[in-house]
Amino acid sequence: MSAEPHEAATRQAMLFGDPLEGLEGDGLGYRGPVACTAAGITYRQLDYWARTGLLQPSVRAARGSGSQRLYSFKDILVLKIVKKLLDTGVSLQQVRTAVVQLQDRGVDDLASITLMSDGASVYECTSTDEVIDLLQGGQGVFGIAVGRVWREVEGTLADLPIERLGGEPVDELAERRRRKRSAS
Repeated sequence: MSAEPHEAATRQAMLFGDPLEGLEGDGLGYRGPVACTAAGITYRQLDYWARTGLLQPSVRAARGSGSQRLYSFKDILVLKIVKKLLDTGVSLQQVRTAVVQLQDRGVDDLASITLMSDGASVYECTSTDEVIDLLQGGQGVFGIAVGRVWREVEGTLADLPIERLGGEPVDELAERRRRKRSAS
C-alpha cells in the first residue's frame, strides 16, 4: 500500500518519528553476532534466514567455512522487523513478501513507514490517513513504526563494533563524523 505525498505525510512525522539520517556506509558492516544482539535474534535464526534466502547480508555474504558475513544497518533493521512480525504470528510467506518490499526501499525511506498487519497480511502505510483507513476497515490489528525500530537498533549498535569490508574494526563515532563532514 502506498500513498502520494501530501499534507498527511507532515502529520505522520509527528506520530511515527522524524526520518533519520542514513547510516549506510561504503563497505561498513556488522558481524553476525553483533547483528543478532541488535536484532534480538539467535545466531541460529540468523544463519537459517541467510541460508534460506530470507535475508542475505548486503555488505558481505558467507563464502565457505570460516568466512564472516557482514550486515549493514538496514539489514539489521529488517532482521528486527522480521522478528517482530514472526513473534506476532505473521506467516513466513507474508514475512518474505514484507522483506522484499523493505529491501526495495532506500534506507532513508524506511523511517517513514508503518507496517500494519491483521495477522494474515502485512500492509505498508506511509501516511496517517492510510493507517486510519486500514483501522477503520477493520484490517489492522497491530503496527510496527519502522522509525521507532530504527532508533532501537541504532541505540543498540552504538556500543557494538563495526568493521570495514576489508576486515579492520572502525571507530564508529569517528566514521559518522567523517561522513557528516563529507556530506556538507
